[in-house]
Amino acid sequence: MTGKNTLATVPSTHLHLADIRTDYTRDVLLEDAVQLLEPFALFGAWMEQAVQAGLEDANAMTLSTVGSDLRPSSRVVLLKGLDAQGPVWFTNYHSRKGRELAGNPFAALQFHWVALQRVVRIEGRVEKVGAEESDLYFASRPLASRLGAWASPQSEAIANRAVLEARLAEVSQRPDADDPARPGHWGGYRLIPDRWEFWQGRASRLHDRLQFTRAQAQADGSGWKVQRLAP
Repeated sequence: MTGKNTLATVPSTHLHLADIRTDYTRDVLLEDAVQLLEPFALFGAWMEQAVQAGLEDANAMTLSTVGSDLRPSSRVVLLKGLDAQGPVWFTNYHSRKGRELAGNPFAALQFHWVALQRVVRIEGRVEKVGAEESDLYFASRPLASRLGAWASPQSEAIANRAVLEARLAEVSQRPDADDPARPGHWGGYRLIPDRWEFWQGRASRLHDRLQFTRAQAQADGSGWKVQRLAP
């Protein structure tokens, strides 16, 4: 097999990936249309439009982290909160992403709303949210999801599905199974943005890209610098 083109082993289909093309003509993103040039407000408006458009899992985002071996990894998580500090999601702190964030607290998020021909990228430092905030969100989850948080050793290798089901059966028999407390290894993260990019698809691949970075010239650390990036 050495030296041979491994792509030859891919089953032949009628699908020609190189021929898949979309011409993006739905909308535009211009500097003078961004009120106050403030990324949180723009993101909130875009998220609201995605929800109102009925997009399935409009709050789904790709989270990318980097481990101590400098290998990046990505997975899809759900945005569950957004305030003036940044976007929030919840997960198992012992998972791969949790371990990687413990060693390198910088991460990137990406939203891709295909139907709206839009992408938002967010980068920054990640911090755990407070215990009270994690408790409140955990209590709002369906009971089955709360039990699942106790049952799943997220990102660990298990022998088979039966192992997971057995663990769920076990936690379901606990005295507090009707109202389980939040596990100490489970909770929220908040990304504190220092860079945003808003991408709007345009015709001829000449897409609109506006980048917001913290304006270092501001004495109080507030404000954002806006730049247009070439597509």
